[in-house]
This record gives sequence, structure tokens and C-alpha cells, in this order.
Amino acid sequence: MRAAVYDRYGAPEVVHIEERDEPGIGPDEVLVRVEATVVGASESAARSGRPWFARLYFGVGKPKFPVLGTDFAGIVERVGDRVGRFSPGDLVFGAVGTEFGAHAELVKVAEHHVIAHVPPGLDAAEAVSSIDGFLTALPFLRDVARVRAGQAVLVNGASGTVGSAAVQLAKHLGATVVGVCSAAHAPLVASLGADRVIDHTREDFTAVRGAYDVIFDAVGKRTFRQCRAALADDGIYLTTVPSAAILVQMPLTRLLRRRRRAAIAFTGLREETVKAGELALLVELLETGGLVPVIDRIVPFEDIVEAHRRVDGGHKAGSVVVALSPALRPTEAAS
Repeated sequence: MRAAVYDRYGAPEVVHIEERDEPGIGPDEVLVRVEATVVGASESAARSGRPWFARLYFGVGKPKFPVLGTDFAGIVERVGDRVGRFSPGDLVFGAVGTEFGAHAELVKVAEHHVIAHVPPGLDAAEAVSSIDGFLTALPFLRDVARVRAGQAVLVNGASGTVGSAAVQLAKHLGATVVGVCSAAHAPLVASLGADRVIDHTREDFTAVRGAYDVIFDAVGKRTFRQCRAALADDGIYLTTVPSAAILVQMPLTRLLRRRRRAAIAFTGLREETVKAGELALLVELLETGGLVPVIDRIVPFEDIVEAHRRVDGGHKAGSVVVALSPALRPTEAAS
């Protein structure tokens, strides 16, 4: 099979396609022929080795996961003897976990881990584009912030993979939502349900006082210190990007029982069975229209370096999908 691999940290050009052995499967596993996968922030960090502490997981001296990618959508190739939920020919989507490997023509995943049938009406690109943002935003908003009806939630980076999912989830949970993005992406964020959209080049959302119950910095561009005054008295600041500051602020604001708190969640490290349940919720929301996939562009597998460049540029809207199936036609960003 073909796989996109890298053996040293660096710019997008360190990624290249080569032939690798096909994975074998056990009795409880499913082998999927990948039609679409995604390059996102975690792949960019793994490939570049930045920030420096990313290498504590991805490999200190050199990468220990040569094939990146967690999210996939494709056709079941074969199943193990004890698999009952899936059959060859099924269109499925999911995530392979913390050891990566989805940037390849074939991936394997345990039947009861993060894999589900693609909802009717969605293709592989739409299905795969919805996974990462949802599985990241959900635990932040539902479990850490406990967002509920009547609250005011601000999402910084509202047009990105995580931000676009967060806007929709916060609305689903009953909140009033303010999205922060560039003017070019404002129509998209409004269409996702944001009650108000702020152009970050013209207005500083941190200048207000006590306005938000939750500030979710989905791109890690503003600090707790900068956002603190904009929080309500018992508000919480959330960030997706680890830093020395947030790792101190989170336990400190909890220990000292500060009413305005700071928090981070390491969503990728949760149990696979937990994420499997969350994928089932995603399927439900996709089927009912409660969540709409947002695709920045579709890039052919042969041009996966361009996908990495697009993510590194920091101006995408939604997910950058990599197509391994010729049925998925390449596209340019809509905005």
C-alpha cells in the first residue's frame, strides 16, 4: 500500500509517499481502504516538531510515528472473525488513535473503538472532515465548561476545524454564541449559527468586561491573562494549545477556588471507548442536521505536502481533506 511518511522533523517537504506493508488484522479488527483523511494541527505539530514539547510525545530525536493521520473515511476491505457490526463494502469513518497511521491506503481499527457507519447522504470527504473538530470541541464545552442554555460562549478561531464545530455545539447546547474570525470567514461562521461574529482585525473581544461565561480559544492565540476581564464572575477560559502558563493556571485557579478559571483538556488521550461513544453522538447530529461538515479544500493524496502547507498557513476554514479515492474531486477553499 502507499503511505505518506516522514523520518525527520521539518517543513512540509519532509513528507513523501512510499510503499509500505499492508497491516494485518486480528479477530476483533476491521481493515478499511481509505478514501479520505485529514491534515490538521496535530499532524502539523508532529511533522514540524514544534512546539518543542511536542517531541516529548512524537519522539525526542526523530519521529517515532512515520505515518501520520488519525481520521479516516473509507470502505471496509475485510473484517476479523469476531467482528459483527461491519461487513466488507460498508462505508465507515473514524479515528485510529494516538499511534496515527491514517495517511495511508489501508488502516485497521478495533470494532468497538472509534469507527461507525457514515450517515446516509454524506460522502467520505464530508464524513472525515467532521471528526477532529467535534471530538475536540465536545469535551471542552460539554465536560470541562459544562455549557448550558442561557450562557454566553465566545469562540476564538471560529472558522477553523475545532472552532466551526464549537460554534455549532455551543448552539446545540443552548448557548448564545459569538464567533471571532477574519472578515472573509464571517459569512461562514454566521451560517453555522453564531449570534454575532467579530472581525478580529477590527475589534478586540477582550476589551469588554464580564461579557462571557465561556471563552474557548480554539486556536490558542489569546492567553487567560488577556481574556480574564472579559469573563463573567464565574466564567472559564479554555484553550486547545498547551503552554507552561496554562499548565500552572489550571490547577492554581481550581486550588485557590478562583471564580474565573482557566482550563485545558488533552482530548486525544481519552479512552478509545469514550471517543467511540462521542462518535455515535456525532453520527446522530450529522443525521439530524445538528452539525454540518466544513471543508476548507480537498487535496489529492499525491499533493499531501500542499495540505500541510495549507494548515501551516493558518488561514483555512474547516478541515483540509486529503483524497485517496479518485471519486473525490479536488477543490479550492470556498472563502
